[in-house]
Amino acid sequence: MHPPRFWSDPDGGPIARLLAPAAALYALGTARRVRRPGWRAPVPVLCCGNLTAGGAGKTTLALDLGRRLVARGRRVHFLTRGYGGRVRGPVRVDPARHAADAVGDEALLLARVAPCIVAADRAAGARAAIAAGADCLVMDDGFQNPGLCQDMPLLVIDGASGFGNGRVLPAGPLREPVAAGAARARAAVLVGDDLTGASAALPERLPVLRAQLDMDDAGALLDGRTAIAFAGIGRPDKFFDGLRRQGVPLAACLPFPDHHPYRDHDLRRLGDAARAHDAILLTTPKDAVRLPVAFRPQVRTVDVRLAWTDPAAPDRLLDLWLEETPR
Repeated sequence: MHPPRFWSDPDGGPIARLLAPAAALYALGTARRVRRPGWRAPVPVLCCGNLTAGGAGKTTLALDLGRRLVARGRRVHFLTRGYGGRVRGPVRVDPARHAADAVGDEALLLARVAPCIVAADRAAGARAAIAAGADCLVMDDGFQNPGLCQDMPLLVIDGASGFGNGRVLPAGPLREPVAAGAARARAAVLVGDDLTGASAALPERLPVLRAQLDMDDAGALLDGRTAIAFAGIGRPDKFFDGLRRQGVPLAACLPFPDHHPYRDHDLRRLGDAARAHDAILLTTPKDAVRLPVAFRPQVRTVDVRLAWTDPAAPDRLLDLWLEETPR
């Protein structure tokens, strides 16, 4: 589903106010859950999480930090719930054997960088990773999951959407109040320009690292033709706007819900649109792994990465994490 429009209104309006009692109960339930004691792993644990429902760039950050840890010679393993997949785990992702409907799209991307364990039970996933030789763990999501103690909980914030109307589900997009979540975080990572003033809602003691999404040169993939862009991510417009900033000639932009499983009728729609406009289909890596293998040759993928305002900031953060938790 697409997020309701009132989630992005300044105060949510009458619908948000009507849902305020349900939001209060949701926030209370989250507060009780995160207070439960979790299992402390014998290796350092970092979590890339967020406070809102939907995408904020957690997987992009996890991939960035994972690559840095691999370059340092660390035996990093990723942990993820495998959202959108049916496997509960713990299971190590094998891209040659697993598809997105089994382990989720994000797990397949993570497994390209380092071993990735899918597990609904984060502590069980951590034990499996450690048994396989992990000397540090990077969680993709799970900020509100208390099952595994997090030595370095990071809040990822999308600069364009921020915290929405500032209200908790279902009155707004927040999984918990900003103050409650920020109190547990060690740092925040703001991706994109802070268009909503989200950083002002964070406590002064919380370090804020800043980055922009940097996309591959999509124009080089087009052979002089126009493009039809499609994306089923948390905010498809983030992908489309990035292409526009590059000056990519777009015949159409087709948004889909986050983690959308592409069916035959979707593929026909995409193929028909490409033929009608004599256009190249462009999508994100996260969408590409959800496409049937036979359809992928018809699509070109535009990769994204983080471009840090301070290029040394992420390595300083990793240094702090590993020095504080040398287990």
